[in-house]
Amino acid sequence: MPTAPEEITRVLNALGPDNSAAEELLPLVYQELRHLAAARMAKEQPGHTLQATALVHEAWMRLAKHAEQRWENRGHFFAAAAEAMRRILIENARRKSRHKHGGGQLRVELDELQLVAATPDEQVLMLDEALAKLQAVDPQKGRIVVLKFFGGMSGAAIAEMLGVTERTVERQWAFAKAWLVSEIKQVTGA
Repeated sequence: MPTAPEEITRVLNALGPDNSAAEELLPLVYQELRHLAAARMAKEQPGHTLQATALVHEAWMRLAKHAEQRWENRGHFFAAAAEAMRRILIENARRKSRHKHGGGQLRVELDELQLVAATPDEQVLMLDEALAKLQAVDPQKGRIVVLKFFGGMSGAAIAEMLGVTERTVERQWAFAKAWLVSEIKQVTGA
């Protein structure tokens, strides 16, 4: 049963420096965080080692660790949760990429083997680099990408959070996707 946004906002506002209301907050937001994580993980390749539950727990630990953080409202909290999930996925991809591209393995020159298409982890890293460039140029479009792609949020939820129309979110999402694809193609030479 969904929790009223006002109840979540009330508990977020009650969080003090000692994180006293955190135990009350987790049951209120857990299902929605789980839903966001499951939506994001559904986009991953089969056999991905990180599960939605683990992603939620890691994101929660990161959010709870910052007791001094003040949450304006439910939307602010879930935006931070989406950003935490994005960072976790990027760190996971980087860790796997480091292991895959080194770690005591025998070095082979590129001309001795055929190059293959980017792995899903490499795609996530390329997306993260392109996203950082987009955020530098247009922070709101970058935020929409984080909320929609990494947070799995709907256009309506993002519009409410950002205080714009859903149509504005969809236009900016379309622009951001095209911009990111163009940026990634420039990097890969495709």
